[in-house]
Amino acid sequence: MGSFKCAFLTPPILARLKEREVLFVYAVIETGGKQYKVNEGDIIYVEKLAVNEGDTVTFDRVKAISTDAGFKAGTPTVEGATVTANVLANGKGKKIYVIKYKAKKNEKKKIGHRQPYTKVQITSIVG
Repeated sequence: MGSFKCAFLTPPILARLKEREVLFVYAVIETGGKQYKVNEGDIIYVEKLAVNEGDTVTFDRVKAISTDAGFKAGTPTVEGATVTANVLANGKGKKIYVIKYKAKKNEKKKIGHRQPYTKVQITSIVG
C-alpha cells in the first residue's frame, strides 16, 4: 500500500485558505446548567432568568473565549471574561405532552409542560 495523499488540499489551496481565514470572536458561556457557543449578534434561548424585557444581563461564567489574541480555555472559567446581552423576551416553549400508562390497571394520565425561557441577543464579548 502506498501513502495516503489528500488530492484536494494541495499547498496552493492551503495557502489560499489561510489568506481568507477570518478570525471570529466567540465565547462558550454557561447558564442554566447548559453551555452555549455564542458570537456577537447571536440570538439564543436560555433557561428562564429573573430579568425583565429590555434589561441587560452579563454572563460571567465564560468557559472559553477566542479573540484576535488567541484562544483561552478556563479552569473552570476564564478570569475577567464577560459576555453582555440584551433581554428580548421572556416566554414559554412549545407544549410537550407526557402520557403515563399502566397496563391492565385502567390507569392513564396525560400531562402537559411548557418550559419557560429567556430570549437574549449577545451584544459584546470582553476577554
